[in-house]
Amino acid sequence: MKLQNKVAVVTGAGSGIGKAISVLYAREGAKVIVSDIDLIHAEEVVEEISFSGGTAVAIKADVTREEDVQNLIDTAVHKYGTLDILVNNAGVMDNFVPAGAVTDDLWEKVFQINVTGAMRTIRKVLPIFTEKGAGVIVNIASSGGLLGSRAGAAYTASKHAVVGLTKNVGFQYAQSGIRCNAVAPGSVNTNIGNTLFTPHSFGMERAMAGMSLSPRSGDPDEIAKVALFLASDDSSFVNGTVITADAGWTAY
Repeated sequence: MKLQNKVAVVTGAGSGIGKAISVLYAREGAKVIVSDIDLIHAEEVVEEISFSGGTAVAIKADVTREEDVQNLIDTAVHKYGTLDILVNNAGVMDNFVPAGAVTDDLWEKVFQINVTGAMRTIRKVLPIFTEKGAGVIVNIASSGGLLGSRAGAAYTASKHAVVGLTKNVGFQYAQSGIRCNAVAPGSVNTNIGNTLFTPHSFGMERAMAGMSLSPRSGDPDEIAKVALFLASDDSSFVNGTVITADAGWTAY
């Protein structure tokens, strides 16, 4: 098993890509901390993992709250003795709102979840990884973090920030035995669309202009396999970079 005896924290793990990553990591031998703002969904994922013979625990955490991030990582270390892998998956969409209509509240909400949350968990785990001389961080970015119009202004900017954070951490801590990479999914069949409410008509029209060029939508399991590669020793020489998983959409 590729992650035998490893301990992994996955945020936003109650559904979609985060759930798929948690289930696959557990199947590959990891002890998984399934973190989500919705504890009920996180516990359902733990039940699925346990039923299959894996090891996991659910922890409610809102990544916009520093105290929740502290408790999340501290609980993981207390329960399993260490931490080896951090997956920053928690994220939210932005209703396709363009720059001319974006509000401060929307901008700050999207950045708090998509960027600041990832920064906080990374900040918390780095002393643990540095002391061990080993550790892996996997950030879930987006094709929206590579190109200009896959969503609204806030989401696009936030995912570009995740890409920049990934590269910065990957290079700066490489000599400490720490690797930090990101996955940039294209269109994936998840429930992140539930974070969309009354999408902005102009912004959505512009963002969806290239959807017809996408070969197909992916499944969460397909993204989880990339996240497994990045978390395992199979990617030991891969650091500070982004792997695009979009069936070739951005290759056009």
